[in-house]
Amino acid sequence: MNDKHDSPLVEPLFGRLSAGGLRNMADTLRGESMGGVLLVVGAVLALIWANSPWQDSYTTIRDSPLAIEALHLDLTVGEWAADGLLAVFFFVVGVELKREIVTGELRRFSTAIVPVAAAVGGMAVPALIYLAINLPAADGAPHGWAIPTATDIAFAVAVLALVGKWLPASLRAFLLTLAVVDDLLAIIVIAIAYSDGLTLAWLLAAAACVTAFALLVRRGITCWYLLIPLAILAWLTMHASGIHATIAGVALGMVAPAVPLRGKAADRLPRQLSRDASVAEYFEHLWRPISSGVVVPVFALFTAGVSVDPSVLSEAIADPVAAGVAFGLVLGKPVGIVAATWLISRTRHANLAPGLGWTDVLGVGALAGIGFTVSLLVAELAFGVGHPRDEHAKLAVLSASILAALVGCAILTWRGRVHRLRGSHGFADGDENSE
Repeated sequence: MNDKHDSPLVEPLFGRLSAGGLRNMADTLRGESMGGVLLVVGAVLALIWANSPWQDSYTTIRDSPLAIEALHLDLTVGEWAADGLLAVFFFVVGVELKREIVTGELRRFSTAIVPVAAAVGGMAVPALIYLAINLPAADGAPHGWAIPTATDIAFAVAVLALVGKWLPASLRAFLLTLAVVDDLLAIIVIAIAYSDGLTLAWLLAAAACVTAFALLVRRGITCWYLLIPLAILAWLTMHASGIHATIAGVALGMVAPAVPLRGKAADRLPRQLSRDASVAEYFEHLWRPISSGVVVPVFALFTAGVSVDPSVLSEAIADPVAAGVAFGLVLGKPVGIVAATWLISRTRHANLAPGLGWTDVLGVGALAGIGFTVSLLVAELAFGVGHPRDEHAKLAVLSASILAALVGCAILTWRGRVHRLRGSHGFADGDENSE
């Protein structure tokens, strides 16, 4: 029989984290903080370039074809950034999700239910707000309903690193776990709503590649000359199947074992990792710096370059697509997350952990309104690169993400001071929920 602390009837929301949850959170914070800064740098450079006297060179490079005839791949530079490079980002998302499910906060129903419900609420309400504004518009506008549903983990972590020192570790972990679940749901949406048809034979070939990858890594085989060709083959076959090719990345990440390695495989791990590290932890250690330091900033560079001249801005303000995206991110995200969390607290008869208030949850919900990477990707998938509504949606994503970051910063900075005065310490001090 479970003790009273394991009972869902009495366990407080955002209580003490498990050892695996603490370890996963530390890895994410360490790996993504600088990535969020580089993401912003990439986006700022894109905006400056796209609005400079050399703006024609930006669109020329972004839209230049970079075909591989032998593989029947006819993609532009911008499409390679979105479909190719971003697969690495989704691979890291898949690995994060696997670690959370096996060793982190998604391992137990009692701790998983809150971030999962919050992620669902944080996607449903923005989508409903977007559709409420855009259904009357018709003419393709409703197709962008998923744009305001995503949370950018790198950007959110960078902001959290600035203001979260005195916040309880469980609250910070809530945002990170929520963002990982959010990414999974966004991947499902992309696979279902934004894929071009389906060729079953190619999909089965992709599944075979992922299966072969899984068999190798489960035996502790991590040599690059076997796994990277298999991963590329999985990407190629997924692309040919009609499903967005980045889905191959998350599938490969999800099959990485998240249990400690044993024997000779553990001896081959890098010195920076402990002897009880898993293949999933090793992959995250290896690929997160590439994802956050190279892949995502390059994607932002070739995606966030939109014109901000007065005529475009006036058209964007008048476009219901931009309004739906902005209101969905800034209002829909915090409302959906707080409402879903409150509903869970009522149905499970669980209070917030000592020292926490609903304003803390509101601050986290505001930060979750930072859309960016996946939102920009969905905007391109919904309307097409260079389409006026794609440009308007991207402007809304950029401006709404900045506003959400400012609002979240203000709330969490204030709450951090409150926790500090109460003697509540963050992750660095190891006591995350004392009063």
